Amino acid sequence: MGKAAAGGRDWTQLHAIYGTDEWQTVAFLALHAALFASLSLLLLLYFPHVLAFLRAVAPAAPLPALRFAAGFVGSVAALSALCLLYAAADVLYSSLALRWEMAQRMVAAVPDWSAVRTALDVGCGRGMLLNAVAMQMKKEGSGGRVVGLDGRRETAVAALRRARAEGVQEYVTCREGDARRLPFADGYFDVVVSAVHLSGLGRRAGGKSPASAAAAAERGRGLGEMVRVLKPGGMGVVWDLVSGPEYAQRLREMRMEDVRVSDRVTAYMVGSHIVSFRKPLDPAAGMESLLPLDWRANIC
Repeated sequence: MGKAAAGGRDWTQLHAIYGTDEWQTVAFLALHAALFASLSLLLLLYFPHVLAFLRAVAPAAPLPALRFAAGFVGSVAALSALCLLYAAADVLYSSLALRWEMAQRMVAAVPDWSAVRTALDVGCGRGMLLNAVAMQMKKEGSGGRVVGLDGRRETAVAALRRARAEGVQEYVTCREGDARRLPFADGYFDVVVSAVHLSGLGRRAGGKSPASAAAAAERGRGLGEMVRVLKPGGMGVVWDLVSGPEYAQRLREMRMEDVRVSDRVTAYMVGSHIVSFRKPLDPAAGMESLLPLDWRANIC
């Protein structure tokens, strides 16, 4: 059995249910690590032959220089193999064990789930955070639901199947939609969460650098939509790569309350933060008329 992850879940069990959405990256890094390791091993095992080949190619070069060159190449290849292997392990860990742990932290950032009836997971992906929210609702005996929204229909369908595997399907609805144009009424949800999704909006929109103004504007649109659909007094929690301090600044500019930024957590080989906030209470909130959300409008 695998080592227990946060929340008492076994990592092998998590992999059986959720798999990893980064298997291509892990395979690419692991393959190149194996290639560099093989090159280093070959240079070590056949060093005299390599040295003889170099002397034949460059007969005028001094022997110590040729020895140094061959040894340097072997050392760089071995170091590259170790770095690539570490990167593959980090990506695998971040996409599974760490992602589950961060989902638990995000759920814990909401102080009172007993009053939550409507929740939204923006960019639900494989459904780890989505199901963590549903499990918390089930634990509290809530009659509410959490909506998982993803830009790809097949991803949303797969997330719904995983909710069934986790035994929380009655608390989950999955929808296809764009995080920059959420298909929900203003001020509908008690809680809105998002994990490692907003940072990709700029890249998906046009392949722009995450540091570009255009990419930042796309992230800002997604964050603004999360605020829009959140009820006055509702909680928002975002875990994202690199841009956490940027979100905190934007939220303060939008006059959100209790904006908090977690300590830095390394994920996917970069820094990440959890940012939580509360939407200010609106004196007229009790008089507003909201369009009811049709829970039957599931994706499948």
